[in-house]
Amino acid sequence: MSAALTRLPGPCLLCGGTTGRREGGAWTCESCEWRYGDVPDPELPLPRIDVVYYLRFDRRVKIGTSRRPRQRLGAIRHDELLAFERGGRSVEAERHREFAVCREGGEWFTLTDELRAHISSLRSAGDPWQLYARWLSAALRD
Repeated sequence: MSAALTRLPGPCLLCGGTTGRREGGAWTCESCEWRYGDVPDPELPLPRIDVVYYLRFDRRVKIGTSRRPRQRLGAIRHDELLAFERGGRSVEAERHREFAVCREGGEWFTLTDELRAHISSLRSAGDPWQLYARWLSAALRD
């Protein structure tokens, strides 16, 4: 039986999450599943996590990729982060081909019902930033 969610003693040092579970004397963050109190080694670079991002600006969606999504998204004008999908340039190229009929130019696409359905399927896995934190946490544990 899993422990109930409760407030962590302080924010998670990996993702800033505030809720988690206490099992066997250890806390685990609900958002990223990082063991509360563990600190990533500051001497080592963080693992590379490539993501395909879906950004909405008005009625258009940008499908791009980045290994540093916070930095990249900060440099792109957008209204909303819709989703992340794990993967790099090959996944991005696959999505560009898949939605080519609604391409407006470059990496920008009209938000059609088909694209909206794809994004919705990605969103069903959770909040994009929580997913990214989980992927990072898993890579750090490996």
